[in-house]
Amino acid sequence: PCLMWLCSPFAEKTGKVLGEFCRCYKEQFGVALFNSVRYEIEGTGGPQAQLLHRKVPLEDHVIYSGNIFQYIEENKKWRNRFCVVPHNYGLVLYENKLVRTMPLSPLGHSPGDTPAMTFSPGQAYERELPPRVLVNSAGYKILTSVEQYLELVNNSLPGVTPKSGHSPILKCPTDFPLILWHPYARHYYFCVMTGKEQEKWRAVFQDCVRHCNNGISEDSKVEAPAFTDAIRMYRQSKEQYGTWDMLCGNETQILSNLVMEELLPELRSTIGPRLKGKASERQRTWIQVSDAVYRMVYELAKAQYDAAVGRCEQERPQLESTIRTDMDQIITSKEHLASKIRAFVLPKAEVCVRNHVQPYISSILEALMTPTSQGFAEVREVFFKEVTDMNMNVVNEGGLEKLVEYMEKLSHLAFHPVKMQSCYEKMDQLKLEGLQQRFDVSSTSVFKQRAQIHMRQQMDDAVYTFETLLHQELGKLQGKDDLCKSIQRILERVLKKFDYDSSTVRKKFFREALLQITIPFLLKKLAPTCKGELAKFQELIFEDFASFILVENTYEEVVLQSVMKDIMQAVKEAAVQRKHNLYRDSMVMHNSDPNLHLLGEGVAIDWSEEYSGQPEAEPAAERRRRAKQVVSVIQDDEGALPYGAEALLQPGSPEAREPEQAHPGVPPSPPDAVPPITPRSSIVASPVSGADVPSGAEVPHVTPRSSVPVSPVPGADPPSVSSVPHATPAPPSPRAHVPAEASVPHATPAAAGAQSPSAACHQHSDNEPGQHPQPRATTESGEGVQTEF
Repeated sequence: PCLMWLCSPFAEKTGKVLGEFCRCYKEQFGVALFNSVRYEIEGTGGPQAQLLHRKVPLEDHVIYSGNIFQYIEENKKWRNRFCVVPHNYGLVLYENKLVRTMPLSPLGHSPGDTPAMTFSPGQAYERELPPRVLVNSAGYKILTSVEQYLELVNNSLPGVTPKSGHSPILKCPTDFPLILWHPYARHYYFCVMTGKEQEKWRAVFQDCVRHCNNGISEDSKVEAPAFTDAIRMYRQSKEQYGTWDMLCGNETQILSNLVMEELLPELRSTIGPRLKGKASERQRTWIQVSDAVYRMVYELAKAQYDAAVGRCEQERPQLESTIRTDMDQIITSKEHLASKIRAFVLPKAEVCVRNHVQPYISSILEALMTPTSQGFAEVREVFFKEVTDMNMNVVNEGGLEKLVEYMEKLSHLAFHPVKMQSCYEKMDQLKLEGLQQRFDVSSTSVFKQRAQIHMRQQMDDAVYTFETLLHQELGKLQGKDDLCKSIQRILERVLKKFDYDSSTVRKKFFREALLQITIPFLLKKLAPTCKGELAKFQELIFEDFASFILVENTYEEVVLQSVMKDIMQAVKEAAVQRKHNLYRDSMVMHNSDPNLHLLGEGVAIDWSEEYSGQPEAEPAAERRRRAKQVVSVIQDDEGALPYGAEALLQPGSPEAREPEQAHPGVPPSPPDAVPPITPRSSIVASPVSGADVPSGAEVPHVTPRSSVPVSPVPGADPPSVSSVPHATPAPPSPRAHVPAEASVPHATPAAAGAQSPSAACHQHSDNEPGQHPQPRATTESGEGVQTEF
């Protein structure tokens, strides 16, 4: 209650910010709708991709699962958790318990028998109990040292730093922590016992962050660009240009970050002086207050944004009818406006480009090209090595029977966080150095994550094309030798297609990145002399077309055109010089496989089901479980606690349930707010304890949606938000209406049979009598930031 009282003064300002944003969104919705309809009528696509694209990459699969220790803030203890990462990249944590087992003799129990303590991995998950915690990791940073974390915490509340010798806010019992830090929301603390496990979990967590950051579906051709353009216009109205690190997550999360960015200074000055106690206690309280305010903002943002979207959708049929009827007149009116603005702005913009941008374009491009091209080269190498190793093993170990096993693993190579890590790490070399300060680029993380999403997509396209072509050839093969030759031949074909598509994707990425860096810089430079004069152009727009033509957007398109020619030329010259294996624009692969894309439209290949005619050494259900796990480190040794859990668990009953209940102030969500995650049959028990089973990681999308204005420039890829592709999103799921609950205060557990506030995230009443309660967990398209049970 005290935290909610502290939140209330900020609700009014939150409403004001959201109201201003919704006004921007309404304006941008009409422009985005017009651009979408115009592209539908006039638009021509770029070069046709040579590789096939998988429609649903990870349906019914689990990325990762295993045991990890989590720090519980409420009782200041570490508890063993069974963590599942389903296909939507949410972190789902289940309770693990010590269980007492009695050794049996042929005659039953003996009086002197002593109960043994054993550990059952994922017991709560296997029993289909609801999870304890769900985390949407959008906006989080993964830290691997307590020192890193303490530095960020100390910076979050200036003037509050524990003195030497005083207890810090967090102590880790091992040397291998994994901390999820967020600038506004609550933090999560984990640890493991070995460096190898820390590396694996870090790769998995980073994949989750990368995917959840990319949270706006690219399938939305109107709402997504309208939203991102409204965000950009709102921030520019506050003199905030350049890239923004917190443009990550779904729409409600991004909008919450926008509000918190404005509230945080006032929150610090209001709450900071009131904090009492030791420095570590004040820091802990500050984190709880920030989290509580963030959840309040989230609820308000969700309600107002949904209402704004609903109003726009009601008007959409009428707007679209007007666009289709008066398309020619709207285009003519817009071109007339653009010509007037161009005559006023272009001379100033060209001088600014010539003096402040043009000399640095080649340097920026080279800084982008080197790590990006190395990353794509590593993707090619990993794919080549995996297929080559598979080919050798298939020939040596058993032909077609082994092929099925290896293809099941290869088919999800792109989503194997550990195997893809060597590709992603290449982007860590990206440094813009002095250019970053010159062009007001707050961080390079936007470009790193965008490139990494492209890498993952290209890897999956290559794998999917390979398995499609191989599947087509299998019926014609006569033996191992034919199989070996076919695999090698198909590999060479796919690599050629990969090289072409890789060049196309990278050139587009370089153009968009250059625009993201230079356009905000130009807008900021030109604002003092140009922005104040734009109002006089409003009279040139017919009132009937005012919903589709905005002076501000047209002005930005003119500025974009002033630098577009130099950017296109720089990328073209790099391709002509064959730098980093880029192809010339004139090189086009026409119909190299005319029927290939028809194959990609067929039913997805299920290798285990289609080619599993041999007798099985294990039950079919268990075999399917093994086939559907991308990576597994499940501990299969039930004779001992993994990770030295005996030392970490506090004395007393291991069954005691810590008070991780939902916040009482959170309203309940509808029963379908959180759909079930992948069934437990998708989890694989690794035959080797802690081993990484190599088997086969966009969604939804730092979200590197472009901060460049929409601009239908003829003959060029539109550098609009909507033109920047996102990772393929997982299948949509119903929105979860409950954000993450605050750390404190916690509700008293409800009595049996009573509906507690935690029912906002799981409803046992949904199950018919006799059914098991379904473990519900989705955090990708659900609007909840994270949910604590």
